[in-house]
Amino acid sequence: MNHVIPNWPAPKQVKAFGSTRVGGFSQGPYQGLNLGMHVGDDAATVERNRSKLVQDANMPSLPVWLNQTHSNVVAVCEESTSAVVDADGVVTSTPQVVCSVMTADCLPVLITNTAGTQVAAVHAGWRGLANGIIENALKKMSGEPLIWLGPAIGPSAFEVGEDVLTAFVSMHSDTEQAFTPREGIAGKWLADMDLITRIRLNDLGVTQIFSSNLCTFNDAARFYSYRREGITGRQASFIWIEE
Repeated sequence: MNHVIPNWPAPKQVKAFGSTRVGGFSQGPYQGLNLGMHVGDDAATVERNRSKLVQDANMPSLPVWLNQTHSNVVAVCEESTSAVVDADGVVTSTPQVVCSVMTADCLPVLITNTAGTQVAAVHAGWRGLANGIIENALKKMSGEPLIWLGPAIGPSAFEVGEDVLTAFVSMHSDTEQAFTPREGIAGKWLADMDLITRIRLNDLGVTQIFSSNLCTFNDAARFYSYRREGITGRQASFIWIEE
């Protein structure tokens, strides 16, 4: 399996990984292991990709899939479901419920408490991140959190406008250090989502934060990237508690 395994000291009963585009059955702009049912790929092919992943990763149940809309809504799911959940994050304390989020440049955030009794998966696009989706997930959890920041568009590629800068700096002035002005391009910055997230979490007293340091935009062989390709597939990040 060509998966990204979090480099964090999670309790042994917590299992987590991020998928890549390597493998799978999709073709064309979705070539590889596309897990996104909403991006224009053949639905039967996406189901084959999902089934292959569940089997290869030895998941205890089908993942809880989300209808992600860049909101700050976090759902609590205490049982596996085949229904698509309207949220951009999911928390569970039930063993064998697999939390998942899909991404193609946005930041996937996996969370566990140090006791390994609760886990969460969060889709942190810039809007959700600015509007507190990670904070909302943490409010639904107890104990000391461990955070993993998965593959996302990196600080050398994520160009944003003044609206994004203002959205973060107006709420957390310290995040200004995560924005670098684009040379010769007025009103444009390069944003470091990893650093923004760390600053906001540090403000909450969260210090155990670990990063994949992988850029989806700059690694076309391993990752889908909406910014790079427009029409493309989705990878996903997963976390669950084993019994």
